[in-house]
Amino acid sequence: MEDDAPVIYGLEFQARALTPQTAETDAIRFLVGTQSLRYDNQIHIIDFDDENNIINKNVLLHQVGEIWHISASPADKGVLATCYNKTSDSKVMTCAAVWRMPKELESGSHESPDDSSSNTQTLELLCHLDNTAHGNMACVMWEPMGDGKKIISLADNNILLWDLQESSAKAVLSSSAALEGKGQLKFTSGRWSPHHNCTQIATANDTTVRGWDTRSMRQIYCIENAHGQLVRDLDFNPNKQYYLASCGDDCKVKFWDTRNVTEPVKTLEEHSHWVWNVRYNHSHDQLILTGSSDSRVILSNMVSISSEPFGHMVDDDELSDQEDQHQEEKIKEPLQDSVIATYEEHEDSVYAVEWSSADPWLFASLSYDGRLVINRVPRALKYHILL
Repeated sequence: MEDDAPVIYGLEFQARALTPQTAETDAIRFLVGTQSLRYDNQIHIIDFDDENNIINKNVLLHQVGEIWHISASPADKGVLATCYNKTSDSKVMTCAAVWRMPKELESGSHESPDDSSSNTQTLELLCHLDNTAHGNMACVMWEPMGDGKKIISLADNNILLWDLQESSAKAVLSSSAALEGKGQLKFTSGRWSPHHNCTQIATANDTTVRGWDTRSMRQIYCIENAHGQLVRDLDFNPNKQYYLASCGDDCKVKFWDTRNVTEPVKTLEEHSHWVWNVRYNHSHDQLILTGSSDSRVILSNMVSISSEPFGHMVDDDELSDQEDQHQEEKIKEPLQDSVIATYEEHEDSVYAVEWSSADPWLFASLSYDGRLVINRVPRALKYHILL
């Protein structure tokens, strides 16, 4: 089989929640949460064996409701958080909880994908993030590179910072902030910056992107009308501390320098419908993934605004004279931004795209019909970046 060929896995239920198992840096593992109204929902633990190009799976029951968002602890492989719908008194609430998967599944397993008779196990509830006073939960973010003890949830117009205590069995609300003013004041998504000692987050509500300091819970920047329509997702450049990407219902992806938010640094207009997701590659920040309800996943090479705009720089000492000359020729021409590939394996809206936390050249995308596709960065580009 060709090495760059996609690998496809089908869930029997609709799905929109996807995360890499962040604390796992050796095995390629993703978690997918389902959205079924009639049956018990599930979390599929997807292990990708890249040597044999096959997927192994385990299924966990998530009986409390349909999963709208899923995120994994950066410190503990077995711990994850979900936002899910719950009906009580004929009202639907989106709640959030922290869970632990069975010990033997933390490091994956070797079940074949077609072994449907496999016994399903249940998640152990660690704690609820009590949102009775705060409204519907939009997402849960873990402190990047943290010890898995701090999380932030966005609920309607509230930012809630929680401390997880007693081995995550108890969530204590340590501080909060509320969005005030006119207009649509519900958060749609947020992202915790890995920079500035992890003291900043960015949130999206309606067409606005805001930055917050988690120590004072005060707003530090505001990009009004960042998009012409609703902002769907955000991500921080892992290598450039002031750079932020946003995407939305105006079909655009925009890149911002948060020190000067009057204009985006760059805009991408490759999708023909709402853009639900934007993700920077964790190692090579010129690689940008986007997923949209035009059913496509697009991989772009945004090299001009990356941390290596002239490609991979080599120390002069390491070069021979001939190579030196060749290197100088190469340096004269800065690399061009371009769309590397458009992936069309999905037939429904792509609600989630994520890079693997173990392999920087591999990513997964999930469409609403329950199709998970695992793809690789084209090999030619990989070598172009590395060499």
